[in-house]
Amino acid sequence: MDSPPAKTLENPLHRDDACFHCGLPLPPGLDLSLSIDGADRALCCYGCLAVAQAIIAAGHESFYRVRTEVAPTGQELVPEFLRESEIYDAEEIRKQYVHGLESGASEVSLILEGITCAACIWLNEQTIAALPGVLQVRVNYATQRALVRWNNEHIKLSEILQAIRRIGYRALPYNAQQQQESHRAERRRQQRRLAVAGLFGMQVMMLAISLYAGAWSGMEQSFEQYFRWLSLGLTLPVVGYAAIPFFNAAWRDLKQRRVSMDLPVSVAILVAFGSSCLATWNAAGEIYFDSVVMFVFFLSASRYFEAMARQRCAASIEQMAQSLPLIATPLDSNGVALAVVPAATLAIGDRVLIRPGETVPADGVLLSGFSALDESLLSGESNPRDKQPGDRLLGGSINVTHPLQMEVSAVGANTVMAEIQRSIERAQADKPPLARLADRIAARFISLVLLIVVAVAGYWWFEGSGQWFEIALAVLIVSCPCALSLATPTAISATLGKMQSRGLLVRRSMAMEKLSQVTHVVFDKTGTLTQGKPLLKQVLCIPNGDSAECLAIAASLEQHSAHPLAHALLRAASKVDEDRVDEHAVGKHEITDIVSTAGGGLGGAIDGVQYCIGNYDFILQQARVDMPQDWLASIASEAVTAVFLTRADEPLAMFTFVDEMREDALATVASLRALGKSVSLMTGDRAPAARLVAAQAEIDDWRAQMSPQQKMEAVQLLQAAGAKVLMVGDGINDAPVLAAADVSVAMAGASSLAKVNADIVLMHDRLEGVDYLFDMAARTRKIVRQNMSWALLYNFSAIPAAAMGLVAPWFAALGMSLSSLLVVINAMRLTR
Repeated sequence: MDSPPAKTLENPLHRDDACFHCGLPLPPGLDLSLSIDGADRALCCYGCLAVAQAIIAAGHESFYRVRTEVAPTGQELVPEFLRESEIYDAEEIRKQYVHGLESGASEVSLILEGITCAACIWLNEQTIAALPGVLQVRVNYATQRALVRWNNEHIKLSEILQAIRRIGYRALPYNAQQQQESHRAERRRQQRRLAVAGLFGMQVMMLAISLYAGAWSGMEQSFEQYFRWLSLGLTLPVVGYAAIPFFNAAWRDLKQRRVSMDLPVSVAILVAFGSSCLATWNAAGEIYFDSVVMFVFFLSASRYFEAMARQRCAASIEQMAQSLPLIATPLDSNGVALAVVPAATLAIGDRVLIRPGETVPADGVLLSGFSALDESLLSGESNPRDKQPGDRLLGGSINVTHPLQMEVSAVGANTVMAEIQRSIERAQADKPPLARLADRIAARFISLVLLIVVAVAGYWWFEGSGQWFEIALAVLIVSCPCALSLATPTAISATLGKMQSRGLLVRRSMAMEKLSQVTHVVFDKTGTLTQGKPLLKQVLCIPNGDSAECLAIAASLEQHSAHPLAHALLRAASKVDEDRVDEHAVGKHEITDIVSTAGGGLGGAIDGVQYCIGNYDFILQQARVDMPQDWLASIASEAVTAVFLTRADEPLAMFTFVDEMREDALATVASLRALGKSVSLMTGDRAPAARLVAAQAEIDDWRAQMSPQQKMEAVQLLQAAGAKVLMVGDGINDAPVLAAADVSVAMAGASSLAKVNADIVLMHDRLEGVDYLFDMAARTRKIVRQNMSWALLYNFSAIPAAAMGLVAPWFAALGMSLSSLLVVINAMRLTR
């Protein structure tokens, strides 16, 4: 047969205005070409470029000369997951999943599918971290999610997803419903594999009992061989289906030149099965089909229950995400309700209607209506909180009594709920030193185990033992360090989930380890031991001064402060009852040239005249104005907080405030003392107010009129003397000392800066969470030590026993699986 005539490069298929590979029109603005047969050829996309490069690299450049039609577009040959991943680069999709950081970087939580052990975590972390533009990556074993930060100028989210796919895993931006579906699908797969291993394993075990009995009492050769072949056939589904996850994971890690825990498992299964098949074929030698099926069954059961425990640990986070409604009722500019829309389509500035019983779909500001909202899912506080116009509403809270109208202020990844989820994920992904040590031991232990197996097999072989293979197989099975790698992560995840349900948001898991070492607890006063809602008691003005005007000036200045005293002045100026602020009633004067000093006060100009407001030391240093002696005398012995207002070089007014103690302050301090902790009070307030609070809380060590720098230095002195310090605060002025303390706790109403510097944030307004921290830290430390001790004891006792021939392969499979399961069950005690 004659060959078809060759097409030359100048034939009609190769037009200058079309892609050389697929023939589609060239997109404008894209300059993409490849040298083919000595000439630069234009291509329409990177898909065609990749395919053309592959053709040339394979030595098939002649394809372009002999083809009779254009090739399919490279885009058609791009795997489906590549096209899917590029969807997440679209801005409309990004805003639902990607959180923009102040530094300009982006952060996303990814669902990882295919995670089976600690080695998978390591591989994903190393792969993602090596990508150019990736700033940080943390993978949480409990939730199987990765928290990734990257620079948008150097890499796109789709490229990160594709890199994960290339090493054998699948990643998608976290979505509660998608995660739930993924868990369900994985659960069904594990149940099917477990059922296959159990069903066929029982049949093989019954045949094994018959073979053991026949070896003892005698059995005809034909029956024995029939039972052997029947056992082989029944073992095939177990090895070919139920054990596939172990083989896939081991192969994936080997391709990455990484030794994982699935490697000895896979080697044990394949070697035992292969030698048993050979013995069956030759009708001579020992078979281990019973050990193979039991090993697969026990290990599959262990991993199934481990996965269930992981999902239970992450249940509180999933519950938060699933609490957001799927739909919302938007309002037009006249307040008329429109047709419902998907809640995910809401944008900042949209107005929505929230009926009684409905869930708030996003963060926002209450425009009209009075109601009580249940925020228990976010704060752990069971009592609904009253809300009125101007108050902030949090997505995920439930409207209890009356309809409300809200303006959306944050959506998607920028809501408070999303930030709480990210904080929990960061904490769960953080690895304490003990966990990192366990991972390092496990990584080296696997290689050591393989050497031990070879050495044990060689020893018994040279000793002439007929059981050398069975002994080596038992060592290989029994030595998998799964329990060691699970010892710490499972306990940390269980602890964080439990604490979140109690309204304690742990931002850094390292704090849980440090809490057990704390010897000294330091409290701030205002907003910490006190309620943080001071009430204006008195306004003293200069002769002929107007108290209302002085209050209006003070309120205009304090609009630029987040201090509790500033809020008290705003409430007083707006004359609103029940501690509510009407933001439209304040700000009578326009302030320019604002200068703020943390822990002191602030200054600004009104119509070119300089005003200052702050505590006494601030006024002396910044305004250089002496206060009237009768003002100072009136507060010298009173337990009040004083704020002074000056204009240019003259005093204008003095405002005095009172703040009530928190109801649980005394009980919390008493509990801390019972735990053997030293307790101190450090405040920037005046001595009389500090003395009163210290007396009410029964704190002997108290210090007043301290600047933020002095607080930090005092804590550093305690640390220099050997103390481990826990600091509890809430204001901007507490940020330095919170950062300096060994462990730091911010109150629910704390400033954003204080929360950023805190290791733990109380999501409710109760101090009782502070002593609960120590209880959970002690329990977690105890559980981790128990898990580590058990894991090490198991490996150091089981391996020698197996090496001496005292452990059968099937019993080794049972022991290895139960050791991992015991660690997980022990960690789950922390959720009670």
